[in-house]
Amino acid sequence: MTAGQSLWPRRFLAAAARICGAEARLVGDPIAPHSLLVANHLSWLDILVLGGATGCAFVSKDTLGHGMLHWLADQNGTLYVKREHRKDARNQATEIARALAGDKPIALFPEGTTGPGDDLLPFRSTLLEAATYAQKDVSIRPVALDYGEARTEVAWWHEPGTDNVLRVLGRRGSLPVTVRLLGPLPHSDRKTLAAHARAAIGAALAASDSRQPGL
Repeated sequence: MTAGQSLWPRRFLAAAARICGAEARLVGDPIAPHSLLVANHLSWLDILVLGGATGCAFVSKDTLGHGMLHWLADQNGTLYVKREHRKDARNQATEIARALAGDKPIALFPEGTTGPGDDLLPFRSTLLEAATYAQKDVSIRPVALDYGEARTEVAWWHEPGTDNVLRVLGRRGSLPVTVRLLGPLPHSDRKTLAAHARAAIGAALAASDSRQPGL
């Protein structure tokens, strides 16, 4: 941890994940400084789970809604992007690259939105250009957020946000989730990185499915 960097946001996110029933388990080699985490996205729980498990900052759309959400995101060093402004994509990637100069890992969800849980959406490659612009050697780590058999149950897909939150919080029992830190990807152009990250995450989730009883 960089000197002066507060542990409070990570502890808060981890505690919030536990309150929501999520029991996170981190698997994989430790995260090196200057790491870009590229994760699948299926639930608002992903922020709590991934942030609490790794201490990462997130790349987020600038339309978070309620002011309290913005305040909480600010405490964790969130980087905001305007996804509809494609002409500004280079500046957004440059800003992410600048943040990667610090030791705090930066995480982004290249699907751009939450998916159905049983399949990955296409990965957008634009912001992965940050690895090219970064001044330091950046480790690009795919991350598979694995909710096991509950993946479609917790997924936020074609459902009002309030309904999803109430449904997830109302489920019985704990919610085991494995945060799988996969091996670093070799540096390449952004489209190749996006394709390789999607393939690696898909393979990790498929391998996990094959180990589930009855699957």
